[in-house]
Amino acid sequence: MVVRETACLRRLAGGERASIVRFDRFLGNGKVTVADLLEGWSERTSEAAASRHVLAIQDTSEINFKTTPADRRGLGEIGKGKGHGVLLHAMLAVDAETGGCLGLVGGDVWTRPGRITIPHPERQLADKESCRWLNTAEQAKTVLSQAGMVTVVADRESDIYAEWANLPGRNFHLLTRAMSDRRLAGGGTLFQAAAGFAPADRASIELRERPNRPARQAELMLRFGAVTIRRPKNTIEPDLPKSVALTLVEVIELNPPENAEPVHWRLLTTHQVEKAAAAWRIVEWYRARWTIEQLFRVLKLQGLRLEDSQLDSAERLLKLTAIATKAACIIMQLVHARDGRSAEPASFAFNKNEIAALETLSQQYAGRTTLQTNPHPSHSLAWAAWIIARLGGWDGYPRSKPPGPITFRHGIQYFHAFAHGWSQKNV
Repeated sequence: MVVRETACLRRLAGGERASIVRFDRFLGNGKVTVADLLEGWSERTSEAAASRHVLAIQDTSEINFKTTPADRRGLGEIGKGKGHGVLLHAMLAVDAETGGCLGLVGGDVWTRPGRITIPHPERQLADKESCRWLNTAEQAKTVLSQAGMVTVVADRESDIYAEWANLPGRNFHLLTRAMSDRRLAGGGTLFQAAAGFAPADRASIELRERPNRPARQAELMLRFGAVTIRRPKNTIEPDLPKSVALTLVEVIELNPPENAEPVHWRLLTTHQVEKAAAAWRIVEWYRARWTIEQLFRVLKLQGLRLEDSQLDSAERLLKLTAIATKAACIIMQLVHARDGRSAEPASFAFNKNEIAALETLSQQYAGRTTLQTNPHPSHSLAWAAWIIARLGGWDGYPRSKPPGPITFRHGIQYFHAFAHGWSQKNV
């Protein structure tokens, strides 16, 4: 999937019927389980995370497969019943200092068996889909046990009291955008407390482009302080503490453009924050959440086009989704390695034969000037990414715009043909 940049079995098989049949039999084999495929997500992440401060970024994406009323392909409802497909929850490990993608940590892939009639407040957390946030964070404690520090980063859906109460530990922190105006132990509410904090600093940051929002410079005002949230009145979870002490960091956009939704983030974290510089660092760690959004983009329209799959059963589609997520992560690692700030080896994404092919291509792209020479250590992932980007049409000059996912897609497709021919050189 990585080298052909597709999740389509026909394209993966190169049009060979025998290969298509083999792929389909693999996905239909009862011994090949979703659980086993998910376990393979993190096979190299533990080593990559050793001694680093890791941002363990998690989020959920809906994979909408085309169905008809007569044939739902065994898929449950998604998107408030407007479509049918698979739900994917994934956690990415990102180096907090360099922004380098270290690999997948864990997650889950599932389809809904039907609508649940028991009201949400009357169900135990273990019986709710929201337990995925806690379960995946627990996986991180094992997979990232060699890391120097872990900060789990998530958006509003992860603001669950049981998560604040049960997950934090030594060098294991949480950072989540606040979902609601929680009650505080000393009286008042979370939002009232934020409004009472004194302004601490101002800064201008670049907001990345998102659907329906062009990139822009935003002038932000920062304030922060300690808060102690109270246990919700309606919780039915046993043995939860009456309160949890946290830090609230709030950023508000000043003078936003007309008709634009202003930035207003209320960030809760278990990190202690005493100075403005530390508060801005919390904001930057939260902004790194875009990395997992990029993973989902590579998985869908701007890369593997997983939702175009014509497989006819939910069982096969669940397995295909698990495999495609790992492939999308490897592509993301190439994109993140392009600046060379992290030192992951090329073996994170390429086998021995492919690395030998990269060595040959490296000689071909050895520039006549310093500016056109691969600046990264040989056999590093950044070294490989530079070569792949050149194959995709990037000119290699430092002043040029950095190569993005589309350039890497073209480069990977070209590289696949070259690597295949290289593997046959002695045949």
